[in-house]
Amino acid sequence: MVIAIGSVKGSPGVTTLAVALGACWPAPGHPVIVECDPSGGSLAARFGLRTAPGLVSLTAAARQDPDLALLWAHTQPLPGGLPVVVAPPGGDYTRAALATLLDARRQAVPVLRGATARPGAVVIADCGRLDAGSPGVTIAREADRLLLLARPRPDELSHLAAALSMVDLWAMHPSLVLAGTGYPPAEVTRALGVQVLATIPDDESGAAALTGMPGRRRDPARSGLGRAAHSLANALLETARPRDHAELIERPAAPGSLQHNHPWPQGRQLPPRNGAKLEDRR
Repeated sequence: MVIAIGSVKGSPGVTTLAVALGACWPAPGHPVIVECDPSGGSLAARFGLRTAPGLVSLTAAARQDPDLALLWAHTQPLPGGLPVVVAPPGGDYTRAALATLLDARRQAVPVLRGATARPGAVVIADCGRLDAGSPGVTIAREADRLLLLARPRPDELSHLAAALSMVDLWAMHPSLVLAGTGYPPAEVTRALGVQVLATIPDDESGAAALTGMPGRRRDPARSGLGRAAHSLANALLETARPRDHAELIERPAAPGSLQHNHPWPQGRQLPPRNGAKLEDRR
C-alpha cells in the first residue's frame, strides 16, 4: 500500500503525522517513510541522520538498477527502528530527485510502488504542501490512499474547499485528517463532501517524541498522538481501497460549478459555533 499525506495550506504537521503513522502501524506491517516534500526534507536534521543514503542516492541508483524494490537499500532507521528515506534540506535538490523518480510517460511512481512488493510493506509518502505543479501531486494521484491534513478552522477549510477543484484533489478520492480542535468532523464532512477519517489531537509531548526534540521522551504509542495514529492506521487497513464517497455522503458540485466567491462548495458554510459569526473567528 502507498499512502500519500499532504496539505493544501502550509504544512500543519504533515511530517509528524507521517512519522506517527509509521511508528504506530500495527504489526506485522512493515512501514517505511519517504520524504517527498518538494520544499526539502526535515527528518535528517531532526534526528541527526546523514543525508545519504536517502532520496538522492535512491534516485541515482534507480537510473541504473531495474530492481524496483531497491528503495529499502536507501533507508536509515529512526530511533526505534522505523526506516526512512530522507530528503536533502534544500528544495532544489529534492525537486530534482523527485522529478527523476516520476515516470513522465505513465505518470507513475514505480520505485515507490515497487517497494510494496515486500510482504506487509507500507510506503508512507510525506508530500508536504500539494500545490499545482508540485511533484507531490503526481505521487498523491498514484497512491492507494491520499490523506489531507488540515486544522478544522475557517481559513484552512476554505483553502481546502478551493483546492478540491484547483488541484483536482477530488478525483484522487482523498480522506481528511483534522489536526486539533475546531469544527466537528461531521460538520466538516457535510460542508466539504469529503470523509473525515481521523482527528489528531494537539499533543506537544507526543509530537516531541516523534520529531527528535531534546528532553524527556515518552513512548510515542502511549501518547494521545500515537493512539490516534494507531487508530488511523487500522482505519486505513480496513479500507485498503478508496471507498466510493458517493455512497457515504452527498457529493458537492462538480469542480467547474463551485461558487468560488463563497468559502464552501454549493454555497455551504459551517454553522457558527457558540453564537459567533464565522467571519468573526480569526
